[in-house]
Amino acid sequence: MKHAINAIIFGFREILNWNTMFYVLLSGFVVTAVWVGIGFYFWDGLLSLSSRIVELVPFSMIRSNGAWMLSTFLWMQLVLLTFALIFAFFGNMILQSVSKEKYTSFSLLVTGGSALFWAIIWFFKGDYIYHQFLKLLTWLPFETIEKGVAFLIGFYLIYNAIVVTMLFVASVFSEPILVSVEERHFKKDDVVRDHLFRVVGYTIKDSFVFVLVSLLAMPLLFIPLLNIFIQIVLWIWLIKDTMTYDAAALSYEKVDKAVLKEHKTALWFISLVTALFNFVPILHLFGPYFGEISMFHYLKSVQTQQ
Repeated sequence: MKHAINAIIFGFREILNWNTMFYVLLSGFVVTAVWVGIGFYFWDGLLSLSSRIVELVPFSMIRSNGAWMLSTFLWMQLVLLTFALIFAFFGNMILQSVSKEKYTSFSLLVTGGSALFWAIIWFFKGDYIYHQFLKLLTWLPFETIEKGVAFLIGFYLIYNAIVVTMLFVASVFSEPILVSVEERHFKKDDVVRDHLFRVVGYTIKDSFVFVLVSLLAMPLLFIPLLNIFIQIVLWIWLIKDTMTYDAAALSYEKVDKAVLKEHKTALWFISLVTALFNFVPILHLFGPYFGEISMFHYLKSVQTQQ
């Protein structure tokens, strides 16, 4: 577990590296823009699909889960609003105090701090906020609640699509980043690897399984608390299965699943930390790259000590 903790710390440091941030921000902007465009173009169809899903769920569950989803949506918006207000009012002072090289790193710290601040508020006042939304949904006519929850489900589907696509992009283009990490922090191996061709098929398979299981588990997402557990378990599985294979493909000449099973506790732990990125807007773009780098660092560390 010591190697896992060191890998996580290393991963946090490396995602603040300018080259890594360039990959993250570029790919994140493109992926988000594409899915926002797709969502805008097909929004009516997506809303129709969400409404059909809602029709299959009892009204009491719709009302309860709708309140939970609104509470979560409000938290995410407050994180983004806090981030925007800080830079709107203190932008000039920040530019004068922070160098260009550290500007992006500082922005990530502000985002993380905003998320932590509102998470503390929700920890102490979450029940009150939830019950206020529950009252609001009780006062509204059923059709309004149905449309509101359908809208939030549509937003959830697009957000999940961005998360999965970012993981796919990070997986496919992980080789230049991980090789750069290897050259700077480990002894470079001379083994010729066909990493890209080995991982693409594996990543596509995992993404397909994730989407299929997510659709099958959709009714369970209307059960408060259980929905969070299911979502994070699905994210952890996708991250662990995909990124472990990516990192192993660049750490070993041949991926041996029996060897990887010996480190399953550490790999699951790194996957858990990576999955938590998905709960914070903006930071969710950095999660896949953090996971790739941390997994790679862990496997290289244990390999060098063997």
